Amino acid sequence: MAVRRQSSLGGIARRLVSSVAEVTMIALVRGAFAILRALGPDRSSALGGAIARAIGPLMPAHRTALANLKAAFPEKTDAERRAIARAAWDNLGRTGAEYAHLGTLFDYDHFDPKPDARVEVEGIEHFMALRDDDKPGIIFSAHLGNWELPAICAARYGLAATAVFRAPNDPAIAHVVHEVRSQTMGGLEAARPGAAFAMASVLEEGGHLGMLIDQHFTRGVTVPFFGRPALTNPVLGKFVRRFDCPVHGVRVIRLDGGRFRIELTPPLDLPRDTEGLVEVEGAMAAMTAVVESWVREYPEQWLWMHRRWRPPIAAQRTLKAT
Repeated sequence: MAVRRQSSLGGIARRLVSSVAEVTMIALVRGAFAILRALGPDRSSALGGAIARAIGPLMPAHRTALANLKAAFPEKTDAERRAIARAAWDNLGRTGAEYAHLGTLFDYDHFDPKPDARVEVEGIEHFMALRDDDKPGIIFSAHLGNWELPAICAARYGLAATAVFRAPNDPAIAHVVHEVRSQTMGGLEAARPGAAFAMASVLEEGGHLGMLIDQHFTRGVTVPFFGRPALTNPVLGKFVRRFDCPVHGVRVIRLDGGRFRIELTPPLDLPRDTEGLVEVEGAMAAMTAVVESWVREYPEQWLWMHRRWRPPIAAQRTLKAT
């Protein structure tokens, strides 16, 4: 009995320590965000980029970035690929620091455009068409520039959109980032088991889904990406097959002077089967081809340090067995 009591007390103590640690970390992250807000968007972005440029190349993920770049751009020199990798770290660091300013970064006004605006938008007519057509819709994107801005644009122009996101691994950072997103964006849906049901409900009610599609998905469909097979989450392909709704791509380009350009494509013409239904794998391949064209144009703004190309689980097991 005494052993059980001690074990129970030990469990309570561990949970208490864990809760205190998480609350402390949340306070520290909020404090860091407060400092970044005080610095202003330009200086905080520059600081985030400088830190990432200095630390990123020392991390194991840097080797992943260089390997990915060598496979994607074999024609480039080692020096060119190293420069792209360092610039990708810079973009990642800037994006992280800019979370503190998401509420003020987006200043585009279609009805009263300002020449000195921080954000410009190409394809705003497509946002408005999606808003006014009384249909569900799908918007795919990639980790380019500051990839958080399109969801803010959609919210500002009254587009009923739910952004599907993957929370940061650190609970404290995830908590504070969710606070920021909740204040600036429309609907939010975390990528988790069962999320597909919530996503389907959004489309059933005539809403719109926005999702990043450029990361590895273990149970995904295989599509070509830079000439290599890549496993991609098929959920958007399944939804467009089911709802037969318009599909647009959106990207963010980081410009000089702390500025950004958001570009929304016209609706994609996706491959269909003999019954006239959208092909799931073909749809994902078409979307991924658009993403590849974006990355080729601005390779320094993509997340090369992610392990995008991985062998299927079955192949990994076979390699381990041998």
